[in-house]
Amino acid sequence: MKKRKFDALIIGNGEFPQHPDVLSLMKEIPFVACCDGGANEYISRGLLPDIIIGDGDSLSEENKAKYSHLVHYVSDQETNDQTKAVNWLMKQEKRHIAIVGACGKREDHTLGNISLLMEYQKAGAEVRSYTNYGVFIPCKGSRCFQSKAGQQVSIFNISAKNMSANGLRYPIYDFTSWWQGTLNECTGEEWSVNAEGEYLVFINY
Repeated sequence: MKKRKFDALIIGNGEFPQHPDVLSLMKEIPFVACCDGGANEYISRGLLPDIIIGDGDSLSEENKAKYSHLVHYVSDQETNDQTKAVNWLMKQEKRHIAIVGACGKREDHTLGNISLLMEYQKAGAEVRSYTNYGVFIPCKGSRCFQSKAGQQVSIFNISAKNMSANGLRYPIYDFTSWWQGTLNECTGEEWSVNAEGEYLVFINY
């Protein structure tokens, strides 16, 4: 997995990372923002975030009291805690953001968190969401990616037109359903997508 430099890390309340590359990446990011429930897990591992963001509904009473100086409450019920964290970080001029713990435990939350990546891109953030199996990357226009032969990738069309690719086993087109762009495969050390508009890429480790 190619490492990138991020301004901040968001830890959600989904599955805590186990993949060694993701754990290594987390250690290199200078600022950690935990969503409510994500803070419980992070703190239980002997780690301390720089800020805890959310409406406080899933943060333990013990952590609320002990780390009250780190908690930034946002009562807005029109957004989820992940989005509250992204918005707060962007106000701090932290726009290169890695997210972990956005997936797992609840499939509805997983789908919601993944779909929101496109909204963050529109707002001007460069965000990637890392799971225990791969990374979601919101994209716009033509993009090039590093890979290795045989690596599995999926492309989910959001609003893109005139889609084509180089370096993938199967051709891509202007998909109209999410499943149509899944289960593709890299043929070498680099692949690219040519497109006009937005799409979401998932790269398996």
